[in-house]
Amino acid sequence: MFKTRLVLPFLALIALGINAKAQQTDSLKRDTVKIDTAQINKLRIDSRKNAIPTRVRPVQLQRAQVPLTMLDYKVNYWKKAITFGLNFSQSAFSNNYAAGGVNAVALGTNFIYHTEYNKAPFSYVSELNLQYGVSKNKGQGKRKTNDRIYFDNKIASQLSKHWYLFGSLTFESQFDKGYNYVDNGNSTFSSQYISNFMSPGYLTEALGFEYKPTGYFDLRLGTGTARQTFVLDHDIHHFQTDNYGVDTLKTVKNDLAFQIVALFDKDIMKNIHLNTRYALFIPYGESTKFITHRIDMVLSARVNRLINVTINGTMLYDRHTQKDVQATEGLALGMLYKFP
Repeated sequence: MFKTRLVLPFLALIALGINAKAQQTDSLKRDTVKIDTAQINKLRIDSRKNAIPTRVRPVQLQRAQVPLTMLDYKVNYWKKAITFGLNFSQSAFSNNYAAGGVNAVALGTNFIYHTEYNKAPFSYVSELNLQYGVSKNKGQGKRKTNDRIYFDNKIASQLSKHWYLFGSLTFESQFDKGYNYVDNGNSTFSSQYISNFMSPGYLTEALGFEYKPTGYFDLRLGTGTARQTFVLDHDIHHFQTDNYGVDTLKTVKNDLAFQIVALFDKDIMKNIHLNTRYALFIPYGESTKFITHRIDMVLSARVNRLINVTINGTMLYDRHTQKDVQATEGLALGMLYKFP
């Protein structure tokens, strides 16, 4: 009887809980409404951009001196470069070589020292160019293939962006005796002694204007130019009848002239460099046939850091040396070292 009384209230509580849960579920179903969000988005009002007003002021830049601690560096206005070249060739044949040939050895050297000083408005350029080459064929004596001494010095003061007032001093000669070889027939040659050191030798002083639009082109107009021609060896005139324009009883001849010198020095392609110099010398008080033209050209192609191929040539028209145009050309494969 007691157990029955306990169970009945417990069952009544369970029944009440189930009924309350059912009523809550029915209430949720009755309160749920399907809402169209697209219609609500049409009624949305977006806020204005930059709702808070801002004032824009122009930025003003001004120069200001910023103190810097000076470093312990010195400006070097000098630039120096040295180039040394060496070319060697050799050929040998056995006595019974069917195609024939002559044993030969040839050696050529080239030394260039170039220095510059640049501190506006002044500049100074100096270049020393020394060339010498010999060849020896079997059955013949030693013969020169190249021989030149060239020393040029120029000081200039800048007048405008591309124009300078300049003064220059140039010396030209050769190291060794020079001969003209005449074929006498029957494979015999006779030599004619025609040149030596300071026979001829040229010392040229020039004053004028220089035009330099770029770093690789230079044009000098020597409005006031003086040149001394030296022939110190009196045996030269036996085969060089004009004696390079110098009286046979004297050793020096002085000329006043107008001179033009054009220089071109640039890498025209990768690893290919061209250096060209043209000189025009017009002496005052002489016939136009004694105007002198000289062109020197060096084209070098670098194979690697040490090996290069060089083509050099010279064309000269000077009535005091020959009546016709003179020319020389050389092709060499050898070593070329330049530093720094």
